[in-house]
Amino acid sequence: MNLLKEVLRRQVYPAMGCTEPVCVALCAAHAAKALGEPVRDAVFVLDPGTYKNGMGVSLPNACGGKGNLLAGALGLLIAEPALRMEILRKATPALVKKAGSLLRSGRARMSVAPDKKECYVEVSVRGEKHSAVCLIAGSHTHVAALSRDGRALVKGCRRKAKPEERYKDLLRKASIGDLVRWAERMDAADAAYLKKGVLMNLAAAKEGMKLHKVGFYLQDLLRRGYLLDDVFAATKLLTASAADARMDGAPVPVMSSGESGNQGIVASLVPWQVGLAFKAPEKTILRSIALSHLLNAFVKVHTGALAPICGCAIAAGVGAAAAIVYQRKGADLKAIGLAINNVISDIGGMLCDGAKSGCALKVVSSTDTAIRSAYMGIHRYGITEVEGFVGRSAEETIRNLAKISTIGMAKVDGTIVDIMLGKQSGGKR
Repeated sequence: MNLLKEVLRRQVYPAMGCTEPVCVALCAAHAAKALGEPVRDAVFVLDPGTYKNGMGVSLPNACGGKGNLLAGALGLLIAEPALRMEILRKATPALVKKAGSLLRSGRARMSVAPDKKECYVEVSVRGEKHSAVCLIAGSHTHVAALSRDGRALVKGCRRKAKPEERYKDLLRKASIGDLVRWAERMDAADAAYLKKGVLMNLAAAKEGMKLHKVGFYLQDLLRRGYLLDDVFAATKLLTASAADARMDGAPVPVMSSGESGNQGIVASLVPWQVGLAFKAPEKTILRSIALSHLLNAFVKVHTGALAPICGCAIAAGVGAAAAIVYQRKGADLKAIGLAINNVISDIGGMLCDGAKSGCALKVVSSTDTAIRSAYMGIHRYGITEVEGFVGRSAEETIRNLAKISTIGMAKVDGTIVDIMLGKQSGGKR
C-alpha cells in the first residue's frame, strides 16, 4: 500500500463549501436518489461535531443561506450523489426557494446524537410509497449504509471500510521519518495532483480578496503600516483570503486536506508561498506539500476527524511547519520534530467552535505559527519534553495532544453546541 497515494485519494480532494454541511447534503442526495420519488419528509441525525461545524456557515450558491438543514434540503432536491463534495455546485435560486419551503413546512427535522464522536450523518426520507435511509460515517464521503424500504442497496458497502481502516492503521503506526520517506516517493502523477490543489486554492484566495473580510483587513493593516510587507504577511493574506471565500460560501472549490477545506488551504498554500519566497525548486515545494498533507492526516488520525480542537490551525499548522523545514533542511528529523513541538505548544489548545467566517482568523494564527515554528526548528530551537505536555518526540507530543483532545476535552463539543443552541433560542436553554 502506498500511503501517500491513499491519503491523497481519500483525504485530499476538491470540496465546494464547508465540509460538514456538504457532507449532510451528500448524505441527503444518496437517500433521495435511493427513494426514487419526491421526498415528503426527512429526518437528519448528526454527531455533535458535524452539527457544530455546519450550524452557522454560509453555503455556496445558496443566496446567503446558512446551515446544515438548508444544505440537507438542497441535497434532497439535487439528488446527485455522484457530485460528492461539490454537490452544492448544482444549487440554484429556484432550488434554494424550494428548500426554504420544505424547511418552513416542518417536513425536514434535525437532531443531534450526543454519543457519536466521529463523523456521523443519517438521513431518513419518506415519499408517497417508499422510504429510504442513508448513513455516512467514519469519513465525510463513506456510505456506511444505504437502504430502500428496509432492503440494503449498496453491495459491498461494509467491505469498503476495510481498506480505509488498513490505510488509517498504517498511518497511525507511522513515525515522522516514515511520513518523510513516503513524501519522497512522490511521483509525477502525485506532483501534478498536488500542483492542481495549489492552483485551486490560489484561485479561492483571489476570490476571497474581493470580500471585506479578514484578508481585506490584513491588506488594510499593510497599507497603514501596522504589518511589515514580508513573507509572514504575504502568506497570511493568501490563506486568510482563501478561507474567507470558503466560509462566505463563494462558489469556488478548494483542495481539502484531512477532509477539510481550511486544512487544505493551510497545508498547501503556506509551504507554497514560503517556498516561492525563498526560491525553493518547485519539485521540492510539491514534495514538502505531500509531507504537509501526510502530517495533517497523521495528526487527525490520532485526534479524530471532528475534534474539539481546531484542525485547520493545529493539524494543518503542524504539516505546514514540517513542510517549510523540509524545503530548507530535507529529511532533518530533529528540526522537523522541533517545529512540530513548537506549533503544538503554541496553539495546541485552540478550540473549534464551528465553521464560520471567523475561521479565517484561526487560519491566520496557524499560518503565522507554522512559519515561525519552522524557522525556530531549522535553527535548532524548540520546546522540549520538560515543558508542559510536549513529549520526548514529536510523535509523543501528538499522542499527548490527542489524549487532551479526546479525554480532557470530552465535554467541550457538547458545551459549545449547547451555547450555540442557547443563542438560537434567545438564551433560554
